Parts: sequence; C-alpha cells; structure tokens
Amino acid sequence: MISLISYYADLAIGLILAFLLLSLLVSGINEGIVKLLGIRSKFLWAYLRDTLDGAETADGTSRLDRILDALKRLGRKARTPLTQAASPEEGRSRLPASVLGVFARLPFGRDPRPAFSRQPPPAQSPPLAAAADSVAADSVAAEQATASAEAPAGASADPAHPAGQADPEEIAVLTVEPAAVGAAGGVLPPDQGKSMAELLHERLQEIDHAKRGRTSIADIPPARFAVAVMEIATEHGGVEALMRDLDALKSPFSQPLKAVWDRASHDLEAFGRGVEDWFDGEMERLSLLYRRYVRWVLVGLGLIVTLAFGMDSLEYGKTLLRDNAYRGAVTAFGQSGPQALEPLREQCEPGQDPYVCVTDVLSTPAFVKIFTHAPVSVTMDAAEGPAWAWHGGDWWQRLTSPGHWPGFLITLIALLFGAPFWWDILRRLSGLRARTSGSTPS
Repeated sequence: MISLISYYADLAIGLILAFLLLSLLVSGINEGIVKLLGIRSKFLWAYLRDTLDGAETADGTSRLDRILDALKRLGRKARTPLTQAASPEEGRSRLPASVLGVFARLPFGRDPRPAFSRQPPPAQSPPLAAAADSVAADSVAAEQATASAEAPAGASADPAHPAGQADPEEIAVLTVEPAAVGAAGGVLPPDQGKSMAELLHERLQEIDHAKRGRTSIADIPPARFAVAVMEIATEHGGVEALMRDLDALKSPFSQPLKAVWDRASHDLEAFGRGVEDWFDGEMERLSLLYRRYVRWVLVGLGLIVTLAFGMDSLEYGKTLLRDNAYRGAVTAFGQSGPQALEPLREQCEPGQDPYVCVTDVLSTPAFVKIFTHAPVSVTMDAAEGPAWAWHGGDWWQRLTSPGHWPGFLITLIALLFGAPFWWDILRRLSGLRARTSGSTPS
C-alpha cells in the first residue's frame, strides 16, 4: 500500500514539475516577444491616444493591413476588422480589435507612443493642440482654411477701420502667441502645440527610458495620472477650459471628465480622486482586454512547445509504471537467477548486453524520459564534449500517431493554467512554505 502511494506521489510530482518547466518556457518566450516588439507599451499608448486625442484619420488602408486582411480571408470568410472604426467621418481606432492586430499591426504599423525625451518635465507646458494624423487635426485645418477663404486679403479685425489703421488691441489679438492661447484656453494646429497624450507624457518623462527613440512606459499609476491631468488643467486655465477644448477636439476624454467634475461638485480635491478612480477602472478593463488577446498567443506557443518536446502526459504514467516493473524484475533476478532478465530483453536493442540495458533504464528516471522525444537531443561526454543527434523521423512518427494525441491535448490544457498555478500546486504537494514577512501569531 505504501509503495502504491509512493508511485502515485512520484507520478503527480513528476507531472507537476514537467508542467511547471514547460509553462515557464512558454511564459518566457511570450515575454521575450512582448519585450522585443514593445507590445505592452504600444497597447497602452494606443488606448491613451484614442481616449485623449480622439480617433486617427482613416486615410486609406496600409499595405500591412491589406496583407493581414488577406491572411484572415484565407482562414475564414467572416472578416474581423483590425481596427474598431474605419469610416472617414469618425476615423479609426489606434487600438487593434483582433489578435492579428495586436501582434502584427500594432508592432509593425504606426507607432502610437510619444517620442522619448531626456529632459525633465517643463516648468510651463506647450499649449493644447490637435494630434497629428487625427480627425481633430483635419477639422482644425479645415476651419482655418475656411476662415482664410472667407476673410478678404488685407482685411482688419474691425470693419470700421482700414487694415492699416487697426487699434493696438486688435493688433494684439491678431498677433497672440500660441503659449498665451494655451494658457487662456483654445485649440491649435499640431505644429503649434502638443496633443493631450503628449502633454501627459511630459509629466511622466522622469520615469521613462528610451526604446528605439520612443517611450517605454507600459504602466501608469492612477494617482500619477490624476496629478498629471490636474497639472495640465491648471496650466490650461482650469478644468472647465480644458474640458471645453477637449470637446472641441472631439476627444472621448471630455465626457468622463465632465461626469467626474459634476460628481465632485466642482471640488478640485474630489475631482482628482474621481479621475484616479476612473483611470484605475480603465486600466483594469484594458488589462482584461490585453490578457484576452495574449491568451490566444499562449495557446499557440503552448501547442508549439508541446509538439516540439513530444510531451505525452499519459505516456509519462505508463513509463513510471514500466520503470517500477523493471525494478521488480531486477529484484526478482537476485532470487530467480538470469532467467528473470528474459522479459527485459525485448526492451533492449538487438545485441545489447541486458545488464547494461537494465542499468541504463533504471538510471534514467521517468521524468527525464519525458524530454527525450524532441527532434534534436544532446548528450554530454567528459572526453568528447556534447554530442548532438537528430531524431526527426521518430519525432514525426510520434506526432502523427493518434495514440499520442490525447496526451498532447492534456499537456496543452495543463500549460494554459500557467507557471504560477503549477508552482503553487507543487509547493502545496511537497510541503514547501511561501516566504512570509513579519511575525507569526501564536
């Protein structure tokens, strides 16, 4: 009975340890891809651009978008848009709406992140302006073009005075500086100021570091976001002036600001806490959306890792029981003589010494045998060094054998639970205790 319990414990610990190692491998590959392509940072700033600056112009589909659409048509007839909107009137979202968009269009398309700057936050921020390549920028440009077309050449600000006899006050209005416009409120073209997302980035520059000339910020504390918004509003002439200009820029951020401002009864301290709570909720929602996209990538990576190692979970149990049978036969050899080795000869290669074969079998634990089905293997020799061997034929035959598919499926499902889950199970099963701080109550 005790021996049977020991077998089950060995089986459970071996499987959990194997799932833990493979889950760590999958997580490491995924994290390496995310870090290399800057996906997490781009995902955050694509959302901030959409929320603070409004939609970008739908100025035609890029070559990358057309390639991705063609790939999706090969897989299914129903097309899922790579962006959430693409009409010329409303623009389109920078935040992708599909897994292909997150891991193809977002990394290799237009970078939504602001440019990196080594300078500390400025004492006085530039005025608020429409974001480049946004619907608001086109709207501001159209309004300026209309105003220039309607105003006669040389016309003064006041029709009662000729152009050369304008009052000094009128001249001051016509020659106002962009900084003064920003302090008193107003919206400027992109080349005369900075967008709301860029003004926010100015307040976070001190915690930033460059990644190919762009910001690498992938997480913004809600309290710091609320303080940055308050600072921008103060320099812009107040919260109400900021909300008015954000509304003129067709920024989705103006609506939550109005709701928070009204709920705070125009109290700045309550307004700051409201903005913090709102941003905290948005980041939680954005994290859930990001994890939903990443989950499908983890499924793909888990499948690749499972097939690459030929990891059949069901076969592991059979191997463990077979090893125990080998040990029982060797024990019987001490009492029954050489005839006890006869059942083991069929497990050895032709011409191989049964004693050497049994030694190899019993010196290789079942856990190690799990990872011996990869197409490439390496053995370490003290004299000759590492020796590589190719087992592509056996590996492919293993993959195409339907008998291994249930074990592959179990392994894939197990890897989706993640390394933290399996580490916690291993810790509980083995009796390891998590490191805790502070004293333990008696």
